Amino acid sequence: MILRTWRGWTSTTEAADAYEKLLNGTIAPAIMRRGIDGLRDLSVYRRLDGSGDTEFLTVMTFDGWQAVEEFAGPDATASVVPQQAREILAHHDEHSQHYELLERHLDSRG
Repeated sequence: MILRTWRGWTSTTEAADAYEKLLNGTIAPAIMRRGIDGLRDLSVYRRLDGSGDTEFLTVMTFDGWQAVEEFAGPDATASVVPQQAREILAHHDEHSQHYELLERHLDSRG
């Protein structure tokens, strides 16, 4: 399994609210509708960072590199940021980070 992370930042509360609405209402659903075989899920996180900017973190899990490439294209590390998002974000990661799952430890209680 491959975990893909990406971060983007907004510089105002208004921009953060607008980006959250765009990301959760339009971008993420459109990605999931693509029906990429091997894309398991997409999660969105939001936090106020120490500088006063709002950071958004997206976390996607894929079954393997082929699914990552189907999503991102031949440069699997390249960020995928629609123009609408670029217009709201103050800055963002140009490349996503990828992690291969080595082992999963689950809660044994149930």
